[in-house]
Amino acid sequence: MATTTSITTTYAGQSAGEYISAALLAGNTIANGGLTVRPNVKFKEVVKRLELDGIVKDGTCDFADTSTLTLTERILEPKELQVNLELCKKDFRSDWEAIQMGYSAFDNLPPSFQAYLISYVAGKVAQKNENNIWSGDDANAGEFDGFSALIAADADLPAGQEIAGIAVTASNVIEELGKVVDAIPSALYGREDLHIYVAQNVFRAYKRALGGFQANGQGAAGYMAQGNNQDINIQFVDGVKIFMANGLPDNKMIATTKDNLWFGTGLLSDHQEVKVLDMADLDGSQNVRVIMRFTAGVQYGVIEDIVTYGITNSAN
Repeated sequence: MATTTSITTTYAGQSAGEYISAALLAGNTIANGGLTVRPNVKFKEVVKRLELDGIVKDGTCDFADTSTLTLTERILEPKELQVNLELCKKDFRSDWEAIQMGYSAFDNLPPSFQAYLISYVAGKVAQKNENNIWSGDDANAGEFDGFSALIAADADLPAGQEIAGIAVTASNVIEELGKVVDAIPSALYGREDLHIYVAQNVFRAYKRALGGFQANGQGAAGYMAQGNNQDINIQFVDGVKIFMANGLPDNKMIATTKDNLWFGTGLLSDHQEVKVLDMADLDGSQNVRVIMRFTAGVQYGVIEDIVTYGITNSAN
């Protein structure tokens, strides 16, 4: 069954030659280096975790075992995903780009539309991937379990590192971010790759709060008395790096180190390859197929090194 195509433009004069689409939610977690990418995972990757306790003891004349070694594993298993679209060239003959299709009955998809379509499909996949990374649910078609789902099902998350969330505003965002910072284990605080990953609404509230427009604030006129006419370059909160994760739902935060969050895939180039197949020479139809195939999945390493805000842990 062909992909449903709805064209509502009219042909009256010369086209501007450009297509405008709604702004895409950027796949910024991978693009901005927010986690560790583990490519070339064909099926699954098993990462061993080694723990030692009581390694230092009082000195004696004899050899005595001083520790217990525990070896566990985390499994990163990317899920196979695909994009399949089928368009009929006939639907475009009355549209703006009809002249680009040629005069033959064996016409082609308009070149400018084809280029735009490839870019648009790749962008939509990036948006979906961003959402999957943080809030995906493997039970849904086209999704894999994101960090929120994985962490929420892990009973080993320390209770003191699971913070109940509220609706975050400019008036309370600094206090709520402070709760996350306070819950970060001392072994992690000060690490170079430690981040607090926040939803967009939390990041916006924090920027407004730093500008001075909040109840417990920084001054009614804002930073350097510029009011709203300013662009504060946010990098830290209480000495911890802050990262806006577009895929996190509103009022959600996760604090951990970058090397504790993994994104696995087969080939990174698969996420950028969109194939456009003209079916005329294969089955005599007027259809054009748009195809993408790729694998993707996420996993974390050490649950004890994670702090959550607003994510209910059903296993605790």
